[in-house]
Amino acid sequence: MLRYVAKRLLQTIPTLFIVTFIVFFLMNVVGDPARLLLPEDASEEAVAALRETLELDRPILYRYGKYLAGLAHGDTGTSFRYNEPASRLVLERLPVTLKLAGASLTLGVLMAVPLGVISAVRRNTWIDLLATGAAVIGRSMPNFWLGIMLILLLAVRWKLLPVSGAASWKHFILPTVTIGTGLAASLTRLMRSSMLEVIGQDYIRTARAKGLAERVVIFKHALRNALIPVLTVLGLQVAILIDGAFITEQVFAIPGMGQLGVRSLQTLDFAVVQTVVLLGTIVTVASSLVIDLLYTVIDPRIRYS
Repeated sequence: MLRYVAKRLLQTIPTLFIVTFIVFFLMNVVGDPARLLLPEDASEEAVAALRETLELDRPILYRYGKYLAGLAHGDTGTSFRYNEPASRLVLERLPVTLKLAGASLTLGVLMAVPLGVISAVRRNTWIDLLATGAAVIGRSMPNFWLGIMLILLLAVRWKLLPVSGAASWKHFILPTVTIGTGLAASLTRLMRSSMLEVIGQDYIRTARAKGLAERVVIFKHALRNALIPVLTVLGLQVAILIDGAFITEQVFAIPGMGQLGVRSLQTLDFAVVQTVVLLGTIVTVASSLVIDLLYTVIDPRIRYS
């Protein structure tokens, strides 16, 4: 197991290298941050002087090499806008984003698994039709639109919950529902399909023929095997979940990593954007590794060497 984990960690190095290169190259061709940092009426001499100070006049490969050298020592660069280490700015906002993403993931799973199981067990009944229809509707609604509707109804009109911020757990209810319902909609359909496939297997019919209670057949024998494809997709959904958190942070004005990344992208704050993307990539890769390890817990037949 340890050998497998070490191998997977080594495989992340080329991934991080490719991601950093693509982001660094794109950020350096979309615009000139020196012009955004200075007033609109700044002279060309002032712009050129600032570009020289920030080393933006140096070749891109030189700057990328310097960036990698700093990255090897844990230095992701200094923010142009805040004049602070980019890693410090991002890590200060990371807990808020992880809290939102974790709550949304928990809500999505708690909604999707029971609904998917019930839909499969009660196939072609009104419960199945209701759950499937709700999943289709939830999948078709964009996160930002649902967030705005929740704000208008629950925060503005009925004044039940706060509109924005992250001061207390109440501030996370609306954004968590916004992201979690979209995730639940995707996982519910997959959970239903997986359960339908599993309960049609011979070992399920054998378990029923032995006289086992239906709840034992469903939750002990069928559910564990049906969760494997759901876990696979859930690992891929982590990146989408983080992207959804970024958008939702803008809608609800949550001071998280996503809001910082979007504002830094607007001002071409290279170091902060690169740090946000790098950290997001690390979280996605780590979640994929955790999902692979969970396979061995759910199905003992799976072993890594």
